[in-house]
Amino acid sequence: MLDQARRQQASKVVDPAPGHLDPVTAGFYRHAMSSLDDAALPFLVGGAYAFERYTGIARHTKDFDIFVRPSDRDRVLNALAAAGYHTELAFPHWLGKAFHRDAFVDVIWSSGNGIAQVDDEWFTHAVTSRVLAVPAWLCPPEEMIWSKAFVMERERYDGNDVAHLLRGCADRLAWRRLLRRFGPDWRILLGHLVLFGFIYPSERSRVPAWVTALLSRRLADETDTAPPGDRLCRGTLLSRVQYLVDVSDWGYRDARCSPTGSLSDEDIARWTAAAAE
Repeated sequence: MLDQARRQQASKVVDPAPGHLDPVTAGFYRHAMSSLDDAALPFLVGGAYAFERYTGIARHTKDFDIFVRPSDRDRVLNALAAAGYHTELAFPHWLGKAFHRDAFVDVIWSSGNGIAQVDDEWFTHAVTSRVLAVPAWLCPPEEMIWSKAFVMERERYDGNDVAHLLRGCADRLAWRRLLRRFGPDWRILLGHLVLFGFIYPSERSRVPAWVTALLSRRLADETDTAPPGDRLCRGTLLSRVQYLVDVSDWGYRDARCSPTGSLSDEDIARWTAAAAE
């Protein structure tokens, strides 16, 4: 949340909309941010705006991503509705939306697989910036890498985003926090680091040697071991549809469900059905 002085300064700034945005859409995004500030609701800007800040790659999208704590979800959507926008709880476990004409704001408090839930650390390590000439806080690059690393759908793969974030930020990332974020899913991080070294041979040294050594030792230690009697499929954490046969026909346990995951059967059914739309 921005302090009063910064908000007053931002309110005096009038700038043209970026080339890819019409003034009405840019005004919608600015008003959405100011409405949440007026309601004293903390949020972070992610998506294309944070991605450009960390990578230098500009994307022309028709949506605006803000990240909030799960406990603030309903209040944020209510504040945007009070500001005059149609809102909906698209997926109760991670995503809501606010609409204005053909543009929309995505309100995000977790990830589709339920792994990357927004918590206090997102805000503790947020990066100050300006978005559409308005002072704002951006999602930290570590949390962006964490959430994007799992997106390996048939129609969408965010591995290129991870590689570009590593290229832009690898030598200044909080690696111990990033390792902690991945936790038992450390193989996903290792996989992306291996690909990063393949994509950018000249940039390999920017990833600390101790990180790859640690993860490589873990891999070697686990190569010949498997949890006894636990037929678990973690593929559903990467794609909501491409591993359904494993859990529906082949007897594997879905990693998104308790005790390993946080999604309910209803969450999974709703998220899966949307893939067919």
